[in-house]
Amino acid sequence: MWGSMEERIAAPASLSGSQSVDRALGLLSLVSYFGDQGGSLSEIVEQSGLNKPTTRRLLLALIRSGLVEQDVQTRRYYLGQEAYVLGTLATRRYGLLQIARDSLNILSAKTQDTSFLSIQRETYAVCLHREEGTYPIRTHALQAGYRHPLGVGGGSLAILSTMADDEIDIILAANEAVLLADYPNLAPLQIKEDIVKTREQGFALNPGRILANSWGIGVAIHFPDGRAAGALSIAAIDSRMQPARQQELAELMRTEAKKIEARLAHLQPLNDRPRRTSAPVVKSKPRPERMKA
Repeated sequence: MWGSMEERIAAPASLSGSQSVDRALGLLSLVSYFGDQGGSLSEIVEQSGLNKPTTRRLLLALIRSGLVEQDVQTRRYYLGQEAYVLGTLATRRYGLLQIARDSLNILSAKTQDTSFLSIQRETYAVCLHREEGTYPIRTHALQAGYRHPLGVGGGSLAILSTMADDEIDIILAANEAVLLADYPNLAPLQIKEDIVKTREQGFALNPGRILANSWGIGVAIHFPDGRAAGALSIAAIDSRMQPARQQELAELMRTEAKKIEARLAHLQPLNDRPRRTSAPVVKSKPRPERMKA
């Protein structure tokens, strides 16, 4: 089981060297949580639970390796060029975005709304890609790199709903503090009710639980063994999410999800990916300004 972010960074190790590596990698993961906004030293210290000198020392080591960069003007920390290189090299093995890109283009072209691809990252869902639609009024709800607890938003809820009930309980328990603090309309009990509805109707619906006029609908993508590979979702203003159109959008996403699943079936490394359900849970998430789709 993975523990909280603080536990992962500060967990004891038999050797001081391996402990430093564990802590540095924990900080690298934490920096990624801040996305394009970057994280200040004080924010990273607060989230990690480490003291300031240790945090700074480990960040400097990550900077020397190219995995982290610090903006010379704002002094905020971001993922570095080497992190990009490593991610690019991993794309051939974990290339869901490449596989799904055509489907995202199709969804946004047919619906005129913005479509998204999200994946699970431990107890969170992270948006890999946002494909803009042409409809003039947009929600601007979710950007690539944003992450929220599983169950928050259409795509995230679709992923969570595919899991066994005992896994769901573990995830919601791990995220409970963040949900109660940052998502007052999405307490664990509410998410469980949403899961029941998702399973009944075959798609996940976010009926403006974060912003009243910003709705999202999601459909899970599965590996051949039934595990969730990710989810497609569409965000639109509430007037474009009436019941009849919800069904229409869900059917379009199901069609594209099946196409993606067929491609995934031919990628054995993806099918063999290990499953991890528990999380690095930060004290409170780096706050994106808008809700998840």
